[in-house]
Amino acid sequence: MNDPVKAADASDISAGDWIDRRLPAAFRPYARLSRIDRPIGTWLLLLPCWWGSALATASMIRPPELWHFALFAIGSLVMRGAGCAWNDILDRNFDGQVARTATRPIPSGAITVRQAALFLGALMLCGLAVLLTFNTTTVAVGAAALLLVAIYPLMKRVTYWPQALLGLTFNWGALVGWAAITGSLDAPALWLYAAGIAWTLGYDTIYAHQDKEDDVLIGVKSSALKLGDRTRPFLFLFYAITIGLLAMAGHSAGLSPRYFIVLALAAIHLIWQAWKVDIDDPENCLAKFKSNRIFGLILLLGIIAGAY
Repeated sequence: MNDPVKAADASDISAGDWIDRRLPAAFRPYARLSRIDRPIGTWLLLLPCWWGSALATASMIRPPELWHFALFAIGSLVMRGAGCAWNDILDRNFDGQVARTATRPIPSGAITVRQAALFLGALMLCGLAVLLTFNTTTVAVGAAALLLVAIYPLMKRVTYWPQALLGLTFNWGALVGWAAITGSLDAPALWLYAAGIAWTLGYDTIYAHQDKEDDVLIGVKSSALKLGDRTRPFLFLFYAITIGLLAMAGHSAGLSPRYFIVLALAAIHLIWQAWKVDIDDPENCLAKFKSNRIFGLILLLGIIAGAY
């Protein structure tokens, strides 16, 4: 176990932030468990939902369904929290050995595994309530993602490519968003989903470089460890595939040239990430990882613009 002082210094939890200042003490561990203080994960889960929904309406030359956007925002918030709770339950022994994660609620003893499981169940019920507001195809597609959610945290024990499973999981919303509008799954949604997987391989490899030294010590795997010093050329490859597949998604949906103009701007952002990331600087890696929200919003604007 890490020294408590060193763990606190290296922790990914910001002491004295709005959770400590504004929430009652009993609520704080659950807010930390759901990572509500670190919204980038919610954004990365939400954006593919918005892309899928916007791509479907754009293909019909319609404005986005803002009510769907709001429902996806709520669903992404609670399901990201559920995923984090499940991950932390499974990884509690690993987290206690890593300075960045040792102060998380379960390994630090702030809440028990049973309490975390009950919280997970409550979040899952909230997510189900949101999902049931959509059509039957969307409910079926959304429910199918639960298997991926369940097995993803285990993948780093058996493969150097858990990022691929994360891509399959986090971008499922592209299929859900499309199905919510069309009641079906069609080629544009599949191209979009595939693009999201390649995108995740890039950004989560960057993220994984923060923990590579600890991962070696505790015996878990990641694409950062597999690629090592070859990471940069692979980032260019992953992101080139992302843009190519996004171009196919826009073409198959019949979007206007404006989409492809904005897609070029999004591509420049990904090139900047791959070129400027310093894989040996955890703060730099985290900043580049978080910048993917900008990429996702640029792409969303491009999809909407491509309808008109």
